[in-house]
Amino acid sequence: MKLTFPHMGNQYVAAKVLLEELGLDIVIPPQCSQDTLEIGTKYSPESICLPLKVNIGNLVESAKAGADTVVFSGSCGPCRFGYYSILEKEILKELGYDMEFILFDPPQGDYKTFISRIFKLAQTSNPYKITRALKKAVQILYQVDALDAAAHYKRPRQREIGKVDVYYDRFHQEVREAQGYRETSEVIEKTKQSIMAIEEDPDREILKIGIVGEIYTIIEPFVNLNVEKKLGEMGVEIEKSLKISSWLTEHLFLSPLKLTSEGKIHKAAKPYLKTMIGGHARETIGYTVEYAKRNFDGVIQIYPLTCMPEIVAQSILPTVEKDYNIPYLCLIVDEMTGEAGYSTRLEAFVDLLRRRKERQESAELLLRY
Repeated sequence: MKLTFPHMGNQYVAAKVLLEELGLDIVIPPQCSQDTLEIGTKYSPESICLPLKVNIGNLVESAKAGADTVVFSGSCGPCRFGYYSILEKEILKELGYDMEFILFDPPQGDYKTFISRIFKLAQTSNPYKITRALKKAVQILYQVDALDAAAHYKRPRQREIGKVDVYYDRFHQEVREAQGYRETSEVIEKTKQSIMAIEEDPDREILKIGIVGEIYTIIEPFVNLNVEKKLGEMGVEIEKSLKISSWLTEHLFLSPLKLTSEGKIHKAAKPYLKTMIGGHARETIGYTVEYAKRNFDGVIQIYPLTCMPEIVAQSILPTVEKDYNIPYLCLIVDEMTGEAGYSTRLEAFVDLLRRRKERQESAELLLRY
């Protein structure tokens, strides 16, 4: 058994550590690229959403490298993501890659099936070995999200534009060569320290923008056209509404104890969207409200073309924008999205926020004097 998995941001680092600590043979697909997208677009249904097309590209690239088994996260509720594993398996089979899928749906009370799949993946029923590997992978997941948070903080403040991404790009090269938990953890911490040590420009005016929308397009930089890097270099600190570590905490650890923070976000969304409609539509609305209450300068929604839950959320967000006086921009991505137009819209939105902030500060000064 030679395992692989599709990319979604930096989750591959934790997945790599988990499988290595279990002593399994793995194939990490190349970082998402235009080649990946072209493969996925060629073999996927034309009207399907962009994440599936990129997933297909990832898995074909892995299959060519010898992978025969896919580890995949499942889903629940009215979202096409729940059918990804079935559709991807059939597409790969038609291409001559008869790959086995080990699917991990959110447990939702059925921990027996969930645990049996863990045993199948680990090729052992030794709970100590599995628990130790899982614990290390989870620690790496939190570490890599902390690294992302450091990059989000430093990018808009760095004196030398691009310095953060020199270290960040080097991290992606080094972490693929690292073996197991200890080496991977050292690479992450070394990169984080290097980023935090970068000299700052104290005169830089920093804006703060919340990123909401469909989880894959928020997290995978190739798909969102490196929005965090673009915004960071424009002097914007971002905060993403959805992260893998927070999803894991909510659904795997806190959900059985009924201690999740999702209730707060769903409550914030309730005046606009009372029930689950699939995907992360409620989170998109709820986090927009929360970011407005925390005095963020603006919100950007990103989602793949034809994503129905986010289309519903998009129709609601102008009302939230008006009620909470927070500027909002919607970016829809597919395989035809052009870099130039995308960047122009980001630049225009950031310019709008700066002018708005200047007017607000001027008005506050006049009121004082």
